[in-house]
Amino acid sequence: MITAGIDVGSKTTKVVILEDGRVLGRSSLVPTGFDQTESAQRAIEEALQATGLGAAAIERRVATGAGAKAVPEAAEHISDVKAAARGAHHLVPSARTVIDVGAEEGRGIRCSETGGVIDFAVNEKCAAGAGAFTEAMSRALELPLEEMGTLSLKSQNAVPMNAQCAVFAESEVVSLIHAKTPKEDIVRAVHDAIASRIGSMVRRVGISPEVVLVGGVARNVGFVDSLRRGLEIEIRVPEDPDFVGALGAALVAAED
Repeated sequence: MITAGIDVGSKTTKVVILEDGRVLGRSSLVPTGFDQTESAQRAIEEALQATGLGAAAIERRVATGAGAKAVPEAAEHISDVKAAARGAHHLVPSARTVIDVGAEEGRGIRCSETGGVIDFAVNEKCAAGAGAFTEAMSRALELPLEEMGTLSLKSQNAVPMNAQCAVFAESEVVSLIHAKTPKEDIVRAVHDAIASRIGSMVRRVGISPEVVLVGGVARNVGFVDSLRRGLEIEIRVPEDPDFVGALGAALVAAED
């Protein structure tokens, strides 16, 4: 059975096409933009081109993400939590705690041995616990976002960041710049602040090995390092962590 999982996130849209659990093709990270339906269609077409199949070959489609309901041809819309848990469990069957951090929100999920959701918590009301916070701080520091992670790893000093709001944190970053604080220390402080907020959220649902980190922010090695130190536990990051939600949706499509 050929299925497609469509993850319409707040920043990017991802599509994964499966046949009996095997990935046939996927899209690039398509910017979601204002027209979520158009973005989803473009991502589906990209994924189909990678497989060499026509649209009619997809037997069932399941959508997830903030814009899931903008995919009219989807047979079902599932939550980000369910999609992340299912996709992470498929990649790491021993996963019991899944942390999903995207552009606008973070999620902590406690999973069963079959990849079902036992409990979860979501940080959806503050950008300080998501990728948008890092983007705002990169602008304040005049650093490319792609360089933030590796620069953070060069830090030798922990600098506290007290602000719990992205707006106030930006002012705090400016103050640190004026105080001649090395940029690598400021970037580490940014990542530590995000990791602290995410860590507190995950502890509410309980942390059990194995811990798997997914979502676009999982590509940021500085954040991964901060989260590992904060939780004091090893964290696995699967290959292409930002496609785990789309993978989970495609797997759910095959199950129903």
